[in-house]
Amino acid sequence: MKDILEFLYQHKTLTKKEAKQILMDIASEKYNHYEITSFLTAFIMRNITIEELRGFREALLELAIQVDLSEFNPMDVCGTGGDGKNTFNVSTLSSLVVAGAGIPVAKHGNYGVSSVSGSSNVLEAMGVVFQTDESKLKKQLDTANICFMHAPLFHPAMKFVAPVRRELGVKTFFNMLGPLVNPARPKVQMTGVFSLELARMYHYLFQEEDMHYAIVYGLDGYDEITLTSDTKILTNEEEYNTNAAHFGFEKTLQADIYGGETVEESATIFKNILNGNGTTAQNNVVIANAATAIKTYHPNLNIETAIEKAQNSLFQSHAKQALSKIIELQ
Repeated sequence: MKDILEFLYQHKTLTKKEAKQILMDIASEKYNHYEITSFLTAFIMRNITIEELRGFREALLELAIQVDLSEFNPMDVCGTGGDGKNTFNVSTLSSLVVAGAGIPVAKHGNYGVSSVSGSSNVLEAMGVVFQTDESKLKKQLDTANICFMHAPLFHPAMKFVAPVRRELGVKTFFNMLGPLVNPARPKVQMTGVFSLELARMYHYLFQEEDMHYAIVYGLDGYDEITLTSDTKILTNEEEYNTNAAHFGFEKTLQADIYGGETVEESATIFKNILNGNGTTAQNNVVIANAATAIKTYHPNLNIETAIEKAQNSLFQSHAKQALSKIIELQ
């Protein structure tokens, strides 16, 4: 690791092959806690290259527990995290709304590292028990139209890195990798990212694959559509900016989408929205994200129809029922 660190400290970059091998070695516990911390820190100090991202991604996908959910053709709706904004769990709620609207979802997620409550924190607080068994995941998709892919269970080789990430408490390249390493390898994906540069990198990567996608970046720094400002969206076909008016909503204030100080507070907000008791601003943000995901899965839908489907799912309790079914199956 000393040679690798010296190499990186000289502002040199890794090839895809080198990046992949280093992550494989980290997973095999070749390096100690301090060496891993130094390695992660090197990438906090400079931007990652697309070849390095490709290599890290290949390693994680190769090491992951494999599942085949292709018969359902599920989509993923997730964000990188790492935007430092501490919003409520928008992508997780949006995933349930999408599932309630009739679209299968294999939601990849993790505990919060640089935020109070990641998707896994709030789902556990709601009573979800995470599964890796393929038959159980298929049962969830068949019954509830959604399954939850808890990243630490599907990437056991990364258990040595998890405590380092928690102690650092800031975003690392693992935030960048999260949406890229869903073990279900979905062919449809809506992904939020924390920077415009990362949006471009995802765009390059996704263009190389046979998939439909939407990459979203809030121009005021959010990794989701928040309606607080314009959002950049990149898809297979186009690249455009959108805003609250595009969805027929009023602009949202940052304070309106705050996620609370604890997991318990986040879970309370989550329940309120799912039960139809969210504020107008909270509901609108969830609907805007869910509608964009619905349109990603069904590109021929216009945005008005996608919004209507999302509203029906949320306000007629279809999203709530999807979560209830998951919990009942445990």
